[in-house]
Amino acid sequence: MNETPSPRSAKRRPLLITLGVLAIVAVVALLFLVVGPGPMAFSKGRKVALADYHATNPSGVPAALAQASLIKKGEYLAKAADCLVCHTPKGGEAYAGGVAFVLPFGTLYSTNITPDKTTGIGNYTDAQFLAAVHRGIRRDGANLYPAMPYTSYTYMTDADALAIKAYLFSLAPINSANKPNALAFPFNQRWALGVWSALFNANERFKPDAEKSAEWNRGAYVAEALAHCGECHTPRNLGFALNNRKKFGGALTAGWRAFDISGDKQGGVGAWHDEDLIAYLVRGHAPGHGSAAGPMGEAVDESFSQLAPEDVHAIVAYLRSVPSSVAGNLPARLAPAAPDSHKEGLATAESRGKQVYEGACVSCHGWSGISDISEYATLTGARAVNDPHGTNVAQIVLAGMKRSGPAGVTEMPGFGAAYSDSDIAAVANYVTTRFGSSASNLSAAEVAKMRRETAQ
Repeated sequence: MNETPSPRSAKRRPLLITLGVLAIVAVVALLFLVVGPGPMAFSKGRKVALADYHATNPSGVPAALAQASLIKKGEYLAKAADCLVCHTPKGGEAYAGGVAFVLPFGTLYSTNITPDKTTGIGNYTDAQFLAAVHRGIRRDGANLYPAMPYTSYTYMTDADALAIKAYLFSLAPINSANKPNALAFPFNQRWALGVWSALFNANERFKPDAEKSAEWNRGAYVAEALAHCGECHTPRNLGFALNNRKKFGGALTAGWRAFDISGDKQGGVGAWHDEDLIAYLVRGHAPGHGSAAGPMGEAVDESFSQLAPEDVHAIVAYLRSVPSSVAGNLPARLAPAAPDSHKEGLATAESRGKQVYEGACVSCHGWSGISDISEYATLTGARAVNDPHGTNVAQIVLAGMKRSGPAGVTEMPGFGAAYSDSDIAAVANYVTTRFGSSASNLSAAEVAKMRRETAQ
């Protein structure tokens, strides 16, 4: 027997349909805002499968290594992918894991990737290794945390990933048990990473842009699939994934500020000369721009400085093409050199910051900011000094830095053990006031947080 809907239910149905449509629109809008585009979406050219690309293959190793053994190729690719830094603790054994990543919701530890069969990856098959690299799934089927940058490595070709595996398996196995992570709920729930990966991991291999040059495509492959530059230099979205709508726009990573490396002429590297960019990547220093320290310094030492010149040039060509997506995070004009006398210029008044600078810094950096000792010690023009946050200035004072150049090794000791948090904050604020374009206002509490974030 048919029943006629009541007037009440008839009126309710359009309302429910409207609410349902609005809910769907809201979910789609949220996914659009959170998931976002891929790392090469800014390039509007036609993307093709690698097999359909008829110019020089952008993957693999440079021409000089074309006839090298699989292990030698893997060694080069492992350096390009910067594997050593994340899997080797200070003073520890190479690739044995245990590097701490201090996050807002706890601490992650990198794992042992030596071929040890008990504590390392010695039992991984090729398929299992590819699953870890491309999809973030380890041998037992559990999801890896994306501190292992598989959302970038997913663009690596199978051949390159397996060459890295061959290299790692050629190393001596090291029996070193992995440290347990210390994460707060709900971030300690590995099953949720499957949902995260489904949203934020493209799980696809690199597709060249058929309308770009072979050099550009090689630079894109090295920067995205191997060196994973975006993992530090691209801001994160609400889901802690890369927000490629602000690609290479700069971000705070591991307690350090990774600066804008887009083609923007103010905040990025658009105004840098090619030779300056090359020098920064290879030597960790570019005159008038400062020196690499912290995570970028490690990337220079263990990765970029060991790349073939043509790969460094290709990276530069690629960086040039990335459009600005954020407001400049550096002043339009960098500060010139300060006067030679501490009684002239900005920050002339006696302060704790000036006292610390005079006692620990002036002998190398001078009162003008132009060093008589080494170009690496020159503060004038450095991005860190002109950053109004002052983050990297404080980090360098805490941890020091060490760079290798044509004249040998230049080293600045860390002063973290010798000075208090308030002292470090005071001297960082003094340095940005005297030598930068905009004074920072760091507090002792912020410096204490930096110590925790970079402690290993």
